[in-house]
Formats: sequence, structure tokens, C-alpha cells
Amino acid sequence: MRNIVRLIVACIILGAAVTLAAFGFWWWAVLVFLIGGLVLLTFFFNENMLMAQYYMRKENMPKAEASLLKITDYEKQLIRNQHGYYNLLLGLIESNKAPLKSEKYFKKALSLGLTMSHNIALAKLSLAGISMSKRNKREAQMYLSEAQKADKNKLLAEQIKMMKGQMAQMDKQQVGRGGFRQQF
Repeated sequence: MRNIVRLIVACIILGAAVTLAAFGFWWWAVLVFLIGGLVLLTFFFNENMLMAQYYMRKENMPKAEASLLKITDYEKQLIRNQHGYYNLLLGLIESNKAPLKSEKYFKKALSLGLTMSHNIALAKLSLAGISMSKRNKREAQMYLSEAQKADKNKLLAEQIKMMKGQMAQMDKQQVGRGGFRQQF
């Protein structure tokens, strides 16, 4: 359902609640007001996005993906603040199936904007992992340092430390194979 339709339906239901209260049907007015509030809440928080986040927390990726695929046109069905989060969730789901294909979703999520710093850090950490798998060390270090700056609450400190360790291992493997650091 488009967002404008949700808003109109919520206004009609809330108007009915006010009318019921004016005629003295207080209990019915409270009930209708709660229903109208629920419909208004779905304007700001899409139910399919909420279900996808719930299934992701339960680590049930097929159901999370099914919930996200119910959103056919995210630009019309979601408010502008949720566009980045929609792409972030798609990227997280896609990273479990094909990590290199999820890069476009993370970049789009960052370009559309994410409001919470730990989500920005998560997207940049994922992009750093993708860059490492492509053997692009410079880009991986850039994303990793940006992720560390964005992780203000230190929620991803352990993962960032682990990725730095993997980067150091990558350097040792490159030197051991006679890579770009040869000694004369």
C-alpha cells in the first residue's frame, strides 16, 4: 500500500475516533483511536521492514528476504528515511548468498543515507570485507578506518579488530609468496 493511502486511512480513522468521543462513546473512541494510531505508525515504520528485521535477528534469512520482497516499489511504499535501511537489509541478506553482489546495496544504502552511526559503520565494515576479498587493500583500509570512526558506541569494535588482523595476515601471505615486497 502506498504511504499516502496509509496516511489518508489513518486520518479517517482518527477522525472517526474524535467523532465517537464527541457523541459520548468513549470506549469505542479509545479503541478506534488505538487502531488509527497503529495505522499511522505503519506510515513511519513499514510492517514488512519490521518483520524482516525480526527474522534477521532470529537468523531466518529466507523469511527475512520474503518480507523484503513484498515491498515492490520502495520509493513509494517507504518514507525517505527508510530507503537506505531497505538497501542495507537487502545487502545483509545478499551477503549471505553472494558477498560480492551485495556491494551495490551497501553503497546505495550509504548514498541514500543512514541516520544511525552503527548502521553506517556496519555498511562500511561490510564494504571493507568485500574489498579485502577482491584483494583491494587500500580501499579496504579506507572503509575500515571510516567504519572505526563511525562506530562511536564501539558495537563493532571486535569485528573491526578481527578484520585488521585478517588484513595483517593478507600482508604476510603476500610477502611469503614473493609478492610486491621482495628483498634484494
